[in-house]
Amino acid sequence: MIASPARQDPTTPVSMTQMQGSSTVLRIVIGTQLRRLREERHITLDEAGRAIRASHSKVSRMEHGRVSFRVRDVADLLTLYGVEGEGERSALLSLVERANRPGWWHNYSDVLPSWFETYVGLEQSAAIIRNYEVQFVPGLLQTEEYARAVILLGFPDASEEELRQRVRLRMARQRLLYAADPPHLWVVLDEAALRRPLGGPEVMRDQLDHLLQMLDLPNVTIQIAPFSMGGHAAAGGPFSILRFSQPDLPDVVYMEQLTSAVYLEKRNEVDRYLEVMERLCIDAEPAAKSGEILTRIRGEL
Repeated sequence: MIASPARQDPTTPVSMTQMQGSSTVLRIVIGTQLRRLREERHITLDEAGRAIRASHSKVSRMEHGRVSFRVRDVADLLTLYGVEGEGERSALLSLVERANRPGWWHNYSDVLPSWFETYVGLEQSAAIIRNYEVQFVPGLLQTEEYARAVILLGFPDASEEELRQRVRLRMARQRLLYAADPPHLWVVLDEAALRRPLGGPEVMRDQLDHLLQMLDLPNVTIQIAPFSMGGHAAAGGPFSILRFSQPDLPDVVYMEQLTSAVYLEKRNEVDRYLEVMERLCIDAEPAAKSGEILTRIRGEL
């Protein structure tokens, strides 16, 4: 099993000058710090909202990292919360400026819905990405032609340029697997995803060849859930679990729907999905057999 990233005591303040991550993650970290400061001073959301000339709902969205930050608003909140030390103030305000810088994925805003933009930002900073798929090979492991076939299912009327742009986005996401400090991608693939010939037999053979190549990466683990497993707790559909090394970031469960997505962060909900994922990994074929299974399925196409 893959060890979880080490986490500090959640009461220990984050070293802002050392904090790394995508703009999405940095917004969540800033929001967590602001919420901690507000609750320590027993200040209500309404009181915080008045201090920045806004509603309590805006403060709540800031604390959950769902909106961008204005330096002036954060500075006013720090004053309200009694944070007067120049070092602590400047570190957090500097983080705000970094969090407001657009990520590379903003170049694909024409084809990137807001509900998926959040996931891409989280994905870029995850230490471990665990994924169960039942219909398709996950996006991080797709070839260009396979990705095109999958995208056409969801966007049958898309123009050629839109299709190319969506494929380029998917390929750009895959660069993180080859980064200097890449996440560990651990995938459980239902056998059905490997036998559904998307794009035709040749495209599928190339996709299976690509999966065989990906097995050589030390940060990629692939397990296959064969038909012989029968029913299991994850039969309801695919999901991903993102884990982070930053102490202020909770694990996140992501489930994609047709035109939206669900993000779960509550500890009891995440724990349930972690239990299901662990059971899947126990019941699926061992990772050491994945190469043999992929080769056999490829030969049957």
